Amino acid sequence: MNVDTWSERFARRPARPAMGASFELARQAEALALANLDRPLNIAALCHLLRVSERTLRKAFRITYGLSPCRHLRMLRLLRVRQALISSSSCQVPTVTEIATRFGFAELGRFSVEYRKVFGESPSATLRLALAHARH
Repeated sequence: MNVDTWSERFARRPARPAMGASFELARQAEALALANLDRPLNIAALCHLLRVSERTLRKAFRITYGLSPCRHLRMLRLLRVRQALISSSSCQVPTVTEIATRFGFAELGRFSVEYRKVFGESPSATLRLALAHARH
């Protein structure tokens, strides 16, 4: 899945009032996941905090975004990583590892592969381009 396809799904609002509860549950899960960006995603912990079953959470995300909670929330985190890489300045040069771990990605090899699939370039290439633009 690329970022454009995901963005289209992300922008979708519930079409029917019956979907409102699913949409609200998905938004609550997003808020909790984004409030704890420094920790790896844990769907079971999210379900516990939201007091719903994993099946209920999966269904809410499928109805709202057409994706599993894990996939959608990973895409949100990948976007946050990209934003952090792009906003890096030459004054304070972070490493890709520092940024990725700050957003809860512990398996850096898998992170890098997924980042490349979604954005079409490696995270280090994004950082290099950002630093090059910051110098000019």
